[in-house]
Amino acid sequence: MIPTATHATPPAAPTHSPVQAPRAIVHRTRGHGGGFITRLMSPSDLGEVLKPFVFLDLFRADQATQRAMEARGGMPIHPHSGVATVTVITEGRMRFDDPDAGKGTIGYGGVEWMRAGGGVWHGKEMTTDDVPLIEGFQLWLALPDALENGPSESRYIEAADMPQDGPARVIVGEYNGVRSPVPAPDGINYLLVTLAAGETFTYQPPAGHTVGWLAVSQGKLSTGATQPSAVAGDMVVFDNSGATLHLQASGDTPAVFVLGSAVPHPHPLHLGNYSVHTSAKALEIGENRIKELGRTLKALGDRRTASGTVPVLR
Repeated sequence: MIPTATHATPPAAPTHSPVQAPRAIVHRTRGHGGGFITRLMSPSDLGEVLKPFVFLDLFRADQATQRAMEARGGMPIHPHSGVATVTVITEGRMRFDDPDAGKGTIGYGGVEWMRAGGGVWHGKEMTTDDVPLIEGFQLWLALPDALENGPSESRYIEAADMPQDGPARVIVGEYNGVRSPVPAPDGINYLLVTLAAGETFTYQPPAGHTVGWLAVSQGKLSTGATQPSAVAGDMVVFDNSGATLHLQASGDTPAVFVLGSAVPHPHPLHLGNYSVHTSAKALEIGENRIKELGRTLKALGDRRTASGTVPVLR
């Protein structure tokens, strides 16, 4: 009797997850400006591409610069409507003193949130603490039509009250189940991240967040093996794929940066000198309110607090 032949099932070929290509950088800028402020984005340029993110300043002032600014009267008071401003400190400290919000200090990761809505005048609501260097970012967000001429508000959130996930402070929105106390519109994430030399960070944008960018204030940051690193002073814009970002502090010092992702703002931008709105009519309403508040500001006279701040006029 001839035995029946048996055939073993060959082992399955090993499977490998495809290596994800780095998310492409489609634009890189070092902005423009002089002195202690560098304008990285304005509503009339990159703001059109990255809305609801429409404006970004990187500011950096040593003590000599701070004294010179104070001698010239500091930042002038100016108006806004239709936007929210988010000021985050990356080094140093600033003090706030507001009858409606109390007194305190904003240091690394602390935030001033101001929703201008239908109109505010501001510019002197915080003063620099006694520090050798003050550095940070001011960001503007275009508001949705339901809020652009609505009530305004200001909040000062000290660093200890800002939530964190690993190396990331969640300034706006929600990341890995950690939600910011900043009352921003939905569909926007804004993180402040510090990585030690060689440390990596992976960011998976939420569904629909096809807008993506980052800006570096300190150090050197790799965004992918085939792309040049982003260094201090750089802002880079990513393609609209919504793909994961794989980042690494590639220098021999920590990398400090802010990162934004969002669902695209669906409205055209209608611009005034200090205002961004969704329509010509909304802009007209906002600018008329600003003029009215300007007359009130003039009539009120000196509004300085004992600590030298001037509260936001809403």
